[in-house]
Amino acid sequence: MASPKHIHFIGICGTAMGSTAVALRALGHTISGSDNQVYPPMSDVLRDAGITVTEGYNPENLPLKADVYVVGNAISRGNPELEALLEKKLPYVSMAEMLKREVIQGKRSFVISGTHGKTTTTTMLAWIYEHAGKNPGFMIGGVPENFESGARFTHSDLFVIEGDEYDTAYFDKRSKFLHYLPECAIVNNIEFDHADIFRDLDEILLSFQRFLNTVPRNGLVLINGDDPNCLSLRAKCPAPLKTVGLGPDCDFRITITGTTPESTQFAINGVAFEVPMVGEFNARNAAMCVCAARFAGLSDDEIRAGLESFRGIRRRQQERGEAHGITIIDDFGHHPTAIRETLRGLRQRYAGRRLWALFEPRSNTSRRNVLQNELIDALTEADGSVIAAVANPEKVAADQRLDTAKVAESVTARGKPCYFEASTDAIVARLKQETRSGDVIVVFSNGGFDGIHDKLLKTL
Repeated sequence: MASPKHIHFIGICGTAMGSTAVALRALGHTISGSDNQVYPPMSDVLRDAGITVTEGYNPENLPLKADVYVVGNAISRGNPELEALLEKKLPYVSMAEMLKREVIQGKRSFVISGTHGKTTTTTMLAWIYEHAGKNPGFMIGGVPENFESGARFTHSDLFVIEGDEYDTAYFDKRSKFLHYLPECAIVNNIEFDHADIFRDLDEILLSFQRFLNTVPRNGLVLINGDDPNCLSLRAKCPAPLKTVGLGPDCDFRITITGTTPESTQFAINGVAFEVPMVGEFNARNAAMCVCAARFAGLSDDEIRAGLESFRGIRRRQQERGEAHGITIIDDFGHHPTAIRETLRGLRQRYAGRRLWALFEPRSNTSRRNVLQNELIDALTEADGSVIAAVANPEKVAADQRLDTAKVAESVTARGKPCYFEASTDAIVARLKQETRSGDVIVVFSNGGFDGIHDKLLKTL
């Protein structure tokens, strides 16, 4: 670790920025920052760590003697603090570049990428190392149940980080994961996503190809051997590459050997493991962790013990409560594939019960019609569904916007009732009318969804 520095964050209250600031503070660095979104829980987390946060973006927030200034991904030209930073010619970096310089360099970096499953797989691998006594550093884009926070930087040579393909900063349009110096790169799957910054799937594939180009020859690339998009990267990968999947040609072949409402048993090339999560999707995530942890030098027994005690992540198939026999589940899913796989996994957990999907189109991609047909397919996995109004519809051109009424109509035409409701109150009223004791309602949203979980629990 470098000697203590003064690091100033512009946009410190974002989940990743705040977690990084707290972890750097724990290493002895002096941290300051500003944001216009200063409220709990992040404001409390920063205060408890002894970090002073200034509300609002102002030129006078800039400490003149700081060693480096971190410009958050949400900060753009015109921001008064950023403009002052540029005019004063102060040294600035993106958060990804700062992590590379201050935290990752010289370590064995395990970077988990892909359209789906990044947060779960990153947390699971970090926990396997932790349980085995390795004290790993990590950076997770969520709230892990096994750890106190989403980021921790240690003196261990193992570092685990969620590798996002989203762009880095207003001045660096490369994907974040290109900064993370992977010794081991995991690619869970690749689909079209982030329609606000990628034109098409080819642009996303190019970014992943560049990512694999950063893995050294003594490293390892693990890809989903059942995903044609992942396999398309194989020919040009300069590092050793192994496929992990259910198909007969995979180097590490997964076999699902048993399921319970709370767990999934699987084998990798005949060697048995179990993960306390449901669905094929989570068995795939766990299999990637097994292969990566073996590469790090852990024994299968150490890996099994870590998997058995894994508790998951908040907002991933998380039970929020029960009212009159109706269970409310919170899930971060917003891409059709994630919705589909979550619903299939929950069928395992809640066998014989009616599943309702409630979806809020809030992410940059889900507000658009680019994956409209895939969303229709995904919602038909539920016994019934409700789709909310598109969040901030004015940010998407009318001809590119998701047609919520059409989605509801198409799903219903396939024999699964689907309703479009324009307000939270209308959604709650609809579900009160349609659901009965024993039903399970899964709320899919990558935002707060107007506190609908508590409204449902109260009204039902």
